[in-house]
Amino acid sequence: MATLSDISLSAAINLLSAFIFLVAFAILRLQPFNDRVYFPKWYLKGLRASPTNSSRGAVTRVVNLDFRSYLRFLNWMPEALKMPEPELIDHAGLDSAVYLRIYLLGLKIFVPIACLAFAVLVPVNVTNHTLDKVANVTASNIDNLSISNIPLESQRFWAHIVMAYAFTFWTLYVLMKEYEKVASMRLAFLASEKRRPDQFTVLVQNVPPDPDESVSELVEHFFLVNHPDHYLTHQEVYNANKLASLVKKKKSLRNWLDFYQLKYFRNQAQRPMIKTGFLGCRGEKVDAIDLYTSKIEKISMEIAEERARVAKDPKAIMPVAFVSFKTRWAAAVCAQTQQSRNPTLWLTEWAPEPRDVYWQNLAIPYVSLTIRRLIIGVAFFFLTFFFMIPIAMVQSLASIEGIEKAAPFLEPIVETDFIKSFIQGFLPGIILKLFLIFLPTILMMMSKFEGFNSLSSLERRSATRFYIFNIVNVFLGSIIAGTAFEQLNTFLKQSTSDIPKTIGVAIPMKATFFITYIMVDGWAGVAGEILMLKPLIFYHLKNFFLVKTEKDREEAMDPGSLGFNIKEPRIQFYFLLGLVYSTVTPVLLPFIIIFFAFAYVVFRHQIINVYNQEYESAASFWPAVHGRVLIALIIAQLLMMGLLSTKGAALATPFLIALPVLTFWFYRFCQGRYEPAFVRYPLQEAMMKDTLERAREPNLNLKGYLQQAYVHPVFKSADENDDDVEDDEDGDLAYLSGKIDGDTALVPTKRQSRKSTPAPSRVSAGSSPSMSEERSHAAKGGPPEP
Repeated sequence: MATLSDISLSAAINLLSAFIFLVAFAILRLQPFNDRVYFPKWYLKGLRASPTNSSRGAVTRVVNLDFRSYLRFLNWMPEALKMPEPELIDHAGLDSAVYLRIYLLGLKIFVPIACLAFAVLVPVNVTNHTLDKVANVTASNIDNLSISNIPLESQRFWAHIVMAYAFTFWTLYVLMKEYEKVASMRLAFLASEKRRPDQFTVLVQNVPPDPDESVSELVEHFFLVNHPDHYLTHQEVYNANKLASLVKKKKSLRNWLDFYQLKYFRNQAQRPMIKTGFLGCRGEKVDAIDLYTSKIEKISMEIAEERARVAKDPKAIMPVAFVSFKTRWAAAVCAQTQQSRNPTLWLTEWAPEPRDVYWQNLAIPYVSLTIRRLIIGVAFFFLTFFFMIPIAMVQSLASIEGIEKAAPFLEPIVETDFIKSFIQGFLPGIILKLFLIFLPTILMMMSKFEGFNSLSSLERRSATRFYIFNIVNVFLGSIIAGTAFEQLNTFLKQSTSDIPKTIGVAIPMKATFFITYIMVDGWAGVAGEILMLKPLIFYHLKNFFLVKTEKDREEAMDPGSLGFNIKEPRIQFYFLLGLVYSTVTPVLLPFIIIFFAFAYVVFRHQIINVYNQEYESAASFWPAVHGRVLIALIIAQLLMMGLLSTKGAALATPFLIALPVLTFWFYRFCQGRYEPAFVRYPLQEAMMKDTLERAREPNLNLKGYLQQAYVHPVFKSADENDDDVEDDEDGDLAYLSGKIDGDTALVPTKRQSRKSTPAPSRVSAGSSPSMSEERSHAAKGGPPEP
């Protein structure tokens, strides 16, 4: 059980670590050769020039010799707070701006709660001496500030009940105002946002098979019949996963070839050699440049063959399509309505923006998605509950008693004051942090296997599972396992009827463990975030060995995105701890407030200067954030009820029953009042935006704007930057290009229902050939006609 001195030592270690990280960051960010690492977003926007390319001296282009700048090493903090929120939205997007508001939400909730708790609950708790009289419970001086220090059946529990109501009402009020604010920000962002392809496009899934028509013909026929005045064009989806894998492999081989060519260029006296065996460590030695050149030639042939197969094989076309409309209003109607009498066919939803599409999963058959999600649901269940075993074992060993039991010979060492304080105040938190390092990667792999079709949905799903895992393992697992191990001797010696009372006293004592975890993860961890040690090392390694062109340098300084699936569940865990312990052990609240304030400044700096978000979902994640805070609040209320029932306050417990009921009602109210703004697009807003656009750009060629928007990246020659496209200009590729252009007009249907198709095409007649004409023309080797 960590004492006040143990917590003080842990705080000193973590504060010292955070200070070292901040000083190292402040020094490294001032060096010109690190400029692309700490300000990559401005380079990608073309608003910053590299100081290493300036006309200054050779030394000053690498090292900053202006000592005055080192005196202002913390000036990045006020600089990070200067940018107004509207400018931040223009600079980084609404997703990033709303993500920062989660930290502000934590401050808005917990600062008033902490003030009230320290004014009311701490004096109520500390003026008792109950724990001093309990001989069978291991307690620390911090626990004297908790509810555990109040005797059984005391009238003082009414103060905790009243505060539970006050904290609940304040939390619900802040959540409602924030939900209202974010919803209005989202609608304003969508109304003011520039034209994007996803505003006019829906994703159509589970297109039913037809023996007479191809998927492309069937999609066009269906939407010409059912949306005759609004349908514009469509783009079918190809199973190009194998082709994408080959292109990715070729890019890797090209990088190695460039590396050895550069090596040979620097030293032309000897050509580079490499072994052909495992990892280049064994086997025959051959010329590295010749080896990789031959490998690239071989894989280029495979790419050409795979392109031809995709062009000719009807099975390569998936029963999925991106369908675009003339107006946002028409797209909104289609995305938010049922298309056929069979609700499992012709499923429509808003298309993700092109950057957000996860192309690999579009090739997964729709019928297998349910099976995949069932498999992952079972796998996640076992992962969650079996992971509790190693966590419980490690948490038991990360204590004085556990170490002495496992290694008795270490007893003289661990009993020294400094080592004992280090183990109890620092070791459990850092071990738990290390245990969770690989979990986000595992959860993301599980989400990808489930088949979600956008990066944003993958991250939201992974974040939800991470949050559930934190509740079950990190929170409940640490409390139950840690309490059981620490009080094991007590449980064995007392009667069964007394065990619930001991647990009721012991659960608040676990606050000391969570305090150490907050300091490790929330203080030192956030400070380590801004140092960006891993990107710094990788950039300089790539810059030294691989970079030859400006594009190579941009890839080397790739800053990555915010990582919503990792960082948002961490924030939610602090909401859970704060709400649970606000009435139980209020001394934990200042540590959480420091985390929210410090993390807000750090991540504001990172969003402004570093992170380059992969996609923009217009804050569609906010309902999940709101719901998880309410889940944490309900857990806090239920635990408070259970705790009071073990403290002889059973008569007072019924007064708390109204709180979870009220919280659930509030959730349903917000779900009906605010959530529609995040899952639907109001037709009124769509019509207003369409009307303004027609007035401003009456001659807009919308079809030309949309026809290449949802082409698979491997089919875009501009993105490949290699010779595959130029080497493969045969009829098959021309035919494929014509199909993926989406430049289709009215198709003479081969189905029996062809008479229901409008005779003249009111969409694009005369502007593009029919599919049959396009195929005939492409077979001659020509490009699709305009």
